[in-house]
Amino acid sequence: MNICWNEIKKRSHSLRARLEAFSDPTLKLQPPLQEIIDWLGQKDEDLSAQLPLRGDLSMVEQAKEKHLLFIEEVKSRGPYIYSVLESAQAFLTQHPFQEIEEDASTLVKDASPRSRSQSLSRLLWKQASVVSELWDRLTARSLDQHRHLERTLEQLRDLGVSMKEAADALNQAESVQTTWEPIGDLFIDSLPEHIQATKLFKEEVAPIKDTIKMANDLAHQLALCDVHLSMENARELEQINNRWKQLQTSVTEHLRQLQDAHRDFGPESQHFLSWDLNNIKFSAYRTAMKLRRVQKALRLDLVTLPLLSQILSCDILQSSDRSLDVLDVIRCLSSLYERLEEERGLLVNVPLCVDLALNWLLNVFDGARVGRIRALSFKAGIVCLSDCDVKGKLQYLFSQIAGPDGTCDQRQLGLLLHEAIQIPRQLGEVAAFGGSNVEPSVRSCFRFGNGTSFLESSQFLEWGSLEPQSLVWLPVLHRVTIAETVKHQTKCSICKQCPIKGFRYRSLKQFGVDICQSCFLTGQAGKGNKLHYPIMEYYTPTTSGEKMRDFATTLKNKFRTRHYFSRHPQRGYLPVQSVLEVEVTDTPVSSPMLPHADTHSRIEHFASRLAEMENQNCSFFTDSLSPDDSLEEDQYLLRHSSPITDRDPCTTTMIVGGLNPEEEQGELEKILAQLEHEN
Repeated sequence: MNICWNEIKKRSHSLRARLEAFSDPTLKLQPPLQEIIDWLGQKDEDLSAQLPLRGDLSMVEQAKEKHLLFIEEVKSRGPYIYSVLESAQAFLTQHPFQEIEEDASTLVKDASPRSRSQSLSRLLWKQASVVSELWDRLTARSLDQHRHLERTLEQLRDLGVSMKEAADALNQAESVQTTWEPIGDLFIDSLPEHIQATKLFKEEVAPIKDTIKMANDLAHQLALCDVHLSMENARELEQINNRWKQLQTSVTEHLRQLQDAHRDFGPESQHFLSWDLNNIKFSAYRTAMKLRRVQKALRLDLVTLPLLSQILSCDILQSSDRSLDVLDVIRCLSSLYERLEEERGLLVNVPLCVDLALNWLLNVFDGARVGRIRALSFKAGIVCLSDCDVKGKLQYLFSQIAGPDGTCDQRQLGLLLHEAIQIPRQLGEVAAFGGSNVEPSVRSCFRFGNGTSFLESSQFLEWGSLEPQSLVWLPVLHRVTIAETVKHQTKCSICKQCPIKGFRYRSLKQFGVDICQSCFLTGQAGKGNKLHYPIMEYYTPTTSGEKMRDFATTLKNKFRTRHYFSRHPQRGYLPVQSVLEVEVTDTPVSSPMLPHADTHSRIEHFASRLAEMENQNCSFFTDSLSPDDSLEEDQYLLRHSSPITDRDPCTTTMIVGGLNPEEEQGELEKILAQLEHEN
């Protein structure tokens, strides 16, 4: 009986265990599944917390190590999760359920053992599906995160290498750049070598651009992957980009300055400022081009009138009659060039420019080297060579001599004109501009004053617009400046240069005849033909309207003879009386005791005689009109660039050659050439 009883108990326990397992599986499967769901949700949140990555190599390496530990933890949990899912799958295989949508009321009413078994099976299936989905997603995300970390590490390493290479290359380039000497300290003969060296340097630093571009691309790719550079890396990359831009700008500007210097002063330059200026036949152009060379050497071609007005408004320059010593002039010039360097952002050799400008001012206005010049002299010299149009210069200079009512008398105007005429006088060219005596110019100007003893600014400007002989070099200098960068798409009929650079001269007697400035101003002719026809000068590109106007004028001139031109001589400036008048001035800055002053006087004497002879012999004229003008022929003959003879020593815009000089005239020219050489 005991044996039978024990057998019954054993079978009873086994049956109970089976019934409990089949009747209520949640006691063994539901808690593990729910615990796995909670754990997988927590790990998914932990994985999301690892993003976004910081764009720093050490931080990303730490994040990678942390993620590897995370992966190991997930992998260690895998066998348990798979065993629970297998148990759930085994139960669901033995107890399948129907996919029936049942509401809660149905479940309550139908409380049979079979319906409860169906509900429990459905619940386990849902839990197992959630576990399987969460597990697959967590493992996939872990793998993607690992690949993302590997790729980010590689990009950050490449970025670090690129930035280091770029920084090293920039350091080397900047060290070379610091060895460059200022442009003003270089010898003219060495300019081509420096230009070539700068071009080679520019080619050598060009690969830096590719390295920096690679670094920028890597930073952009990281940003697209939501990996933002750390503050340190971002600052370093920004500095590299800024240094590269500064290096490019500096090299380009240095090369431009070298090329400009070589163009303006180089011995092999084709620019007209590199000519032997004494070969220019016409004194107005010869003077203007000499002054243009001085202007660029002193860097005054970069000084605008507004900037100059600020400097000239200082206390020591308020009174135009005040006498300045050398220290005053140096202080004013230093302020001018320092302000120029600051406002224009240019590399200016301030000590050199101050020294050159000081010597030029003393040579012009203090030939005796007393060590003092008037404030008006300083203003006149600097303003005349500044970067401004002629009207602006004349208007400013007039304001310096005008009284509170805005007018000036003959004495004040005489002082201004005397200061202005010292500029061509220092070049030995004063005779062509009416000589040192300014009284004829003063009388000529006051004819516009309506008979009064005072002159207004508008009247002075009207007189100046006619380009009076004493000031004609000033507008010619302005036109020379404009013509420097102009290119005319046509060929010179003499030297065959194409395109014509600078001034262009078109014949108004023959069709299709254009002459470059080099051939015209030096008096060259082609095929034995002499330049004796009316000619139009252009210092800006021509338009279709101007071409039609020239065609009509040329057609008219075809029917005119030399006799017609000899009966209609014209000047391109407003003439004044001879320089042989008595010179009257109250300025103290003259040097009659110095040898060069005697040379000046002798040059004036002989040049005036030569000018009188040439004026008597002139028989042809040339026409010259600003390209902006479009007037009838009878009008433009009288404009500021009106026709003048080829023999006139002071030509403003047009000159013609072709008459053989008389014997005495040739002798005077020889004497004058010797005196100029001596000067």
